[in-house]
Amino acid sequence: MDVNHKRIYLCLAHMSEDGVEQKYIKKAFADNYVVPLGPNVNQFEAELEAFVGQKKRVVALSCGTAAVHLALINCGVKAGDEVLVQSFTFCASSHPITYLGAKPVFVGSEKDSWNMDPELLEKAILDRKAVTGKYPKAIIPVALYGMPYDCESIMTIADKYGIPVIEDAAEGFGSHYKGQILGTFGKYGVLSFNGNKMITTSGGGALITANEDEWREVMMYATQYRESYPYYQHEKIGYNYRMSNICAGIGIGQMTVANDHIAHHRHIASLYEEAFAGIPGIEFHKGPDWAAEGSNYWLNTITIDPEVHVRGQENAYATIVTGAVGGAAGVIHAASSAHTDCEPNANVEAMRVFLDKAGIEARPLWKPMHKQPVYAGAPVYTNGIETDLFKVGMCLPSGPCVTDDDVHYIVECIKEAINM
Repeated sequence: MDVNHKRIYLCLAHMSEDGVEQKYIKKAFADNYVVPLGPNVNQFEAELEAFVGQKKRVVALSCGTAAVHLALINCGVKAGDEVLVQSFTFCASSHPITYLGAKPVFVGSEKDSWNMDPELLEKAILDRKAVTGKYPKAIIPVALYGMPYDCESIMTIADKYGIPVIEDAAEGFGSHYKGQILGTFGKYGVLSFNGNKMITTSGGGALITANEDEWREVMMYATQYRESYPYYQHEKIGYNYRMSNICAGIGIGQMTVANDHIAHHRHIASLYEEAFAGIPGIEFHKGPDWAAEGSNYWLNTITIDPEVHVRGQENAYATIVTGAVGGAAGVIHAASSAHTDCEPNANVEAMRVFLDKAGIEARPLWKPMHKQPVYAGAPVYTNGIETDLFKVGMCLPSGPCVTDDDVHYIVECIKEAINM
């Protein structure tokens, strides 16, 4: 194991080589537009609209979570309502449901794409109608790690029961299903430009809307819902969710390299796929053909067979983690135990630790939301696939800063960890 190798991060932002981002940031300061409005915001939104196509409108926001929140509001979700959401995802897909006093109903994954299972979705819709007397107010499928969900089946089911779809394409910027960009199939589409996404505005997100009327209503909610008077008149509760002109300047520069970043991620995926083909017990998640052809492979993932022995696994979870694994910002609670009732297998945790010592950042898959203590007791419709995947899966470095040599080094470290 080469302990002198550079640190390889999971996925970091990468600026354009000609410094377009700096140009627009400087212009924002020169024009004194350092607020959540201005020419950079307008241009960034226009470029996003051209990128996603389908004659959609886009509202640039402070984060992807805000986009989910506003989409739910515009779908009429209120306290006591139920919303169907993919369980295998990051918490930003489900937390905004609870902001509104509504209740998440979690839907499990199908084994090929790892995304929302259409059969379980329809089962959940019918059962919730039988239990509550009404259909859920919205459906939120997620493009897990950039992999497309089964848009055709999900939209067919949603249309059948008249339920709006909010596509969480936060990890799927530029991914497509049969040539159509994710986020443009449903009533709303959600994008994220966090510092680890396909393109970044440092922090930020966007909501894709259907038309001018929808765009105007979202914009109202994103800017404190102020009425047209010469003073502040508020007739609905709004939010301060607009993207700043400075962040939008970064986004304009990032749009110049967006397609390059997507191509690079897909290239890295092909290298991993080829390398792991000859390693018993390690499987690269390519996805089914219909999804693989459109995936941006934001994060590349593997599964490790439970029978594979990894160096140090006998000591896995022997010590309590004292910091946030995976670059999470902010303050965390100190854990009282190294274990929870749902955790990755010992060999997966041992692999994470082994790679970390080799200067390679790796992470477990997202822990299913229905297994999170904060959602204990929430309804869930699952076949157990996402829970099984969480126990055996791992995310590997995939960003635009990852080189071909880095991939070779990562694979060699994994082989060393399993004594190949």
